[in-house]
Amino acid sequence: MAHTPSKPIRVLLADDHAIVRAGIRQLLEHSSSIQIVAEASDGEAAKALIQEYHPDVAVLDIQMPKASGIEVTRWVRANMPAVGVLILSAYNDDPYVMAVLQAGANGYVLKTASPEELMQAVRDVFEGRSVLDAEITQKLMAHMFSGAKAPVVEKLTEREMEVLSLAAKGFTNKAIGVQLGISDRTVQGHLAHIFGKLQASSRTEAVMRAVSFGWISQDVGTISEE
Repeated sequence: MAHTPSKPIRVLLADDHAIVRAGIRQLLEHSSSIQIVAEASDGEAAKALIQEYHPDVAVLDIQMPKASGIEVTRWVRANMPAVGVLILSAYNDDPYVMAVLQAGANGYVLKTASPEELMQAVRDVFEGRSVLDAEITQKLMAHMFSGAKAPVVEKLTEREMEVLSLAAKGFTNKAIGVQLGISDRTVQGHLAHIFGKLQASSRTEAVMRAVSFGWISQDVGTISEE
């Protein structure tokens, strides 16, 4: 899904603090490729506006009245799956992060991110990639394996390793298929087997587990979740 300057990425912004929304809006609209089409001050308003405006990306805070960013994310995944969800929060606590990712968010960026990082995160989510703040990635890796022996997992086949390595580089299913000379459906089948073996629910989680095992070397940042 590509965009051009004549067709900016349409973004809904939801945060219960008006001054915060104003600041984020100013940062995002500094880019000519991003347009804020609606703003919400609570979770229920966010859901209504997402349904009304069909934005490309919804940028959500976690803590909001009436419905949290986590609840809105679950609703989007169930009712408006084409909308990308980027969580922009001051919280980096493990429970929040895990809940957001399990709800189906495409990205999680801290409010300490630079304007350039935030704009790039919106673009990445729009293009179908998963975005994790570097600090969040480190915490997830530590949380996954701290205080316990590394889990016993079934070794991936050579082909599965090829698929996962390309996924770690941001390749979509189609791009992986072209690279390896196999169909999209075959790629999906390999990913399903990979998720099962690594006990992972997403590409990001599968890649992080493979990195932790030393199977691949990857600075996890943007991973296509196609």
